Amino acid sequence: MSRGKTKTIDVGLPVVALAFVAGMLVDSCLRVYGPPTPAGLARGIGDTTAPTATTPAVQSAARGEPRLAPAPATTAPPAAATPIATSGHSARLHLPIEGVEVESLKGGFVEARTGHVHEAVDILAPRNTAVHAVEDGTVAKLFVSKAGGNTIYEFDETGRFAYYYAHLERYAIGLREGDSIKQGQVIGYVGTSGNAPKNTPHLHFAVFELGPERQWWKGTAIDPYPLFR
Repeated sequence: MSRGKTKTIDVGLPVVALAFVAGMLVDSCLRVYGPPTPAGLARGIGDTTAPTATTPAVQSAARGEPRLAPAPATTAPPAAATPIATSGHSARLHLPIEGVEVESLKGGFVEARTGHVHEAVDILAPRNTAVHAVEDGTVAKLFVSKAGGNTIYEFDETGRFAYYYAHLERYAIGLREGDSIKQGQVIGYVGTSGNAPKNTPHLHFAVFELGPERQWWKGTAIDPYPLFR
């Protein structure tokens, strides 16, 4: 009497196929909805509500440039986030847009938006105005999302801080992830990509302190204004 042979099933290929499909779905979601939001930061990315009268939007209107629509009133605006102490940031940042008055950025970080605090500054400028790197560092990520449009995440040289540039019209020619960039270098151009108002070109700029994992999408928001002074 012969013994029956045990039939084995190779499960390797189905597992690999499922992993590949899952990876494609995650990548698709990131590109549509953007990465996980830095703590309290990316909620303000791509807001179509406006800065208040203390920001460059009002000053730009005097020059005949379009201004963002007033932010809707809320019965109980959210409490302003408390930025971490900036004493740990030793460098003075270079303004990303040449000729901007530093004082025009004051208060932008704590402006109320619909359901959250801005935690960034919006700098209005004509479309295709050059955007400069605020500090020496590395291009950690070039990312395109529905909210922020064409964006750049830059890490400073210590790997402790990240600088976020959003709504760019385009990147500087030849800019690549992993590139070392110098303070003042042109890295992109002002635009309205993402869900920025199409008649109001501006740069949405944010700073956040990275956690120990150094994840480009995750950190604690810092008010950029004192870092430009």
